[in-house]
Amino acid sequence: MVTTIPPDFRSHCIQLLGQAVKQVLPDEVEIQVELQRPKLVDHGDYSSNLAMKLAKPLRKNPLELAKMLIAALPDSPWVEKAEVAGGGFINLFLRKTAKQQFLHAVLQAGESFGHSRLGAGKTMQVEFVSANPTGPLHVGHGRGAAFGASLANILAAAGYAVTREFYVNDAGRQMDILTLSTWLRYLDLCGLSIPFPANAYQGQYVVDMAAKIHQTQGESCAHRSDPALQQLLEAGVGDTIENEDEHLDQLIAAAKSILGTNYGDLHQFVLTEQLADCRNDLMEFGVEFDSWYSEQSLFDNGMVAHTIQLLDEKKLLYRQDGALWFRSIDFGDEKDRVVQRENGLYTYFASDIAYHLSKYERGFDYMLNIWGADHHGYIPRVKGAIKALSLDPDRLEIALVQFAVLYRDGRKVPMSTRSGEFVTLRQLRQEVGNDAARFFYVLRKSDQHLDFDLDLAKSQSNDNPVYYVQYAHARICSVLDQWGGGADALSRAETERLTDAAELVLLQKIIDFTDTIEAAAKERAPHLVAFFLRELAGEFHSYYNSTRFLVEDESLKIARLALISAIRLVLSKGLSLLGVSALREM
Repeated sequence: MVTTIPPDFRSHCIQLLGQAVKQVLPDEVEIQVELQRPKLVDHGDYSSNLAMKLAKPLRKNPLELAKMLIAALPDSPWVEKAEVAGGGFINLFLRKTAKQQFLHAVLQAGESFGHSRLGAGKTMQVEFVSANPTGPLHVGHGRGAAFGASLANILAAAGYAVTREFYVNDAGRQMDILTLSTWLRYLDLCGLSIPFPANAYQGQYVVDMAAKIHQTQGESCAHRSDPALQQLLEAGVGDTIENEDEHLDQLIAAAKSILGTNYGDLHQFVLTEQLADCRNDLMEFGVEFDSWYSEQSLFDNGMVAHTIQLLDEKKLLYRQDGALWFRSIDFGDEKDRVVQRENGLYTYFASDIAYHLSKYERGFDYMLNIWGADHHGYIPRVKGAIKALSLDPDRLEIALVQFAVLYRDGRKVPMSTRSGEFVTLRQLRQEVGNDAARFFYVLRKSDQHLDFDLDLAKSQSNDNPVYYVQYAHARICSVLDQWGGGADALSRAETERLTDAAELVLLQKIIDFTDTIEAAAKERAPHLVAFFLRELAGEFHSYYNSTRFLVEDESLKIARLALISAIRLVLSKGLSLLGVSALREM
């Protein structure tokens, strides 16, 4: 029966070393104490390179410094010993009783175990996915969604007040192109065929939206008698096209002229359809947002015009060739950028500056943008604009997510076709399931290419990491169900009975869970949680295969059941952070 609950061991060891530094070193020396988890059990539970960091500025031998620091360490009920290793590392060893008693702290904490106060009192906005609502989400968006959602969960567990935001690009040319594409397909259904531009949206979903309009509206959007439409039909548009972009813009202008007020209705229809599809796809994937922020709102409320005025007042804009340019070079960009075109329309960059200004004005302490890796070159201009507005660029962080490449039968899966069809997130989820998709997406650092093995993701084998972790959780549930006892019995567990080497390793892994969450939050690295769960599952499976739990020795039985209950709790919590189900049976 435990009488005291151990502290946060990492923080406790840092405090001990900090006190030793004050005893040994001059007052003017300041240094941050850092700890790592040694890879080998023989090297202790925590290791510090403190003496090696201090050796150069103090002009002392790191080994001698390490010995001095160890000699000055205060006594601790939780630390058994400290040793010098290698070129001056200080290795700290926890007492067995510390690890054993920690088990009660885990069971008492329950679902809140693993949470920390790293970000307590701080707000963090995480903006991710933010795909143009011009078609279904593809597998690349899926990786950004899984990464962003998992990281937001981890940041929340680390104490931050997190706001998850999707920036809806509902203004500008891409939505006009989608509207035009849908209208042209609709005209086909009305028997009015205008050659379809190669750079319009080609996918089947465009045809499907056109069919919906035709079914509900009949030929009310055909405007057969409009002279401009007749001119388009008779001109044979598309026979000789020198500039495809200009051609597309001419068609958009013609559509706006022909449809009049109906154009706005059509534009709103395609936006609503695609945004609803995006929302549903993400919700089914376990990804939800606190805010869907409209780009169009920045124009409607005057935020874009206000932002441009602020830059103009700072004399950071100039006119050239009829366009309005931002002096982006002055703030680290490779060239100046247009914010307003010759025709008076604002650029995407102008609305992006306004959007980021709105983030600062909404008062977030920190902001994290999660972008596709192809946006790498966009970072300097956005950071430069923030500096130009006299805002702190360090409050904004941008994480890049590389594309995912699918493999089946060892061969790369084609991601798109000439017809505009591509592998959608929904198709991936239907093939491998949400759990495998979410877990596989975060198995690598976000800025590394991800090879997604579809066959492995679907397999029920120990080589499949998500199956391996879920199977560990299910195994524990099975044992606990066979036992049939409850939390009261586990709270009285005599945890000092847990003395086997495997049990002590598992106890240390449980202790490491909070540290792992903090590290994943600091490094913006959900893969650290995925790795941790896979390692914990591996240690548990080995323990399960070598150990009986429902033994006649009641004290030993309850102690082991308390241990695996804590492991189940950690597995469940870790999987939930990654958006993966903790299955009770498989």
